[in-house]
Amino acid sequence: MELVLDFERPLVELRRRIDLLRQTEVANSLDLGASIRELERQAEALQRQILANLSPWQRTLLSRHPARPYTLDYAADWLTDADELHGDRSGTDDQAIVAQMGTFRGRTILLIGHQKGRTTKENVQRNFGMALPDGYRKALRLMRLAERFNLPIVTLIDTPGAYPGIDAEARGQAEAIARNIMEMATLKVPVICCVIGEGGSGGALALGVGNRVLMLENATYSVISPEGCAAILWHDRAEAPRAAEALKLTAEDCLRFGVADRLVDEPAGGAHRSPAEAIRSLGDAVAAALDELSALTPEQLTADRYDRFRKLGAFEDRGE
Repeated sequence: MELVLDFERPLVELRRRIDLLRQTEVANSLDLGASIRELERQAEALQRQILANLSPWQRTLLSRHPARPYTLDYAADWLTDADELHGDRSGTDDQAIVAQMGTFRGRTILLIGHQKGRTTKENVQRNFGMALPDGYRKALRLMRLAERFNLPIVTLIDTPGAYPGIDAEARGQAEAIARNIMEMATLKVPVICCVIGEGGSGGALALGVGNRVLMLENATYSVISPEGCAAILWHDRAEAPRAAEALKLTAEDCLRFGVADRLVDEPAGGAHRSPAEAIRSLGDAVAAALDELSALTPEQLTADRYDRFRKLGAFEDRGE
């Protein structure tokens, strides 16, 4: 059954009425064109109204919608002659992070991203997109492999955060994330990071140190989930909408603060309404960024990445 978010419900009901009228028109050989056109006009106006007034919390819900395209959906569309790569070479292969090497619009690239599941069984297999340290070590191993062969790297970020379990902490979760951040900063090939859903905490940043950071229109990027923030500040996860407002986690916020370099438009209603269109739009943005970065030398790429992240944030120098 299709998941319909509360704020989408009036629009979905109106579209169902349109579909019912069309079926009635065909079944009974009636001319209901005028009524259908009027309802379509109302649906377009309602959609514009809804999309123009989405709150940060509603954007968060859209970023998590299970019908949004995931990393393997992008890989299937973008890449030809692709091979999936596995393992951290220490005996594990975290399924929450997937990687493929293949041809993207005439270039061989390494594509790495978080992967969630569509069903309960798949989500258990993928750990709901929350990687263990093994996943980040796999990602780093493959990024270093791409650097060795002078291949651009594209990362797709879509995770609530790194897995917070005791076993992950015992195996060095914090160290794995920190090492990825440090090592990605020094890569001598173009790195493009794309937030395609929810970008949560260090689990997102471990794949997020790039020359360019792109965000889909309804993606979010934050140091903590709204629910986690609400639980800490107000001891009530029901305050998540309030926290989402305070966190400034939307793509528009991230673009304004320089956290993201480009906001990529989604299809009307969100990426889950037309996954193929969303995949194509982000592919165009990635191709444009690769064209821009291809002119830089390895030394310029690392300097560009360093300068980009040094500019983030604000501080006041009070002197001595």
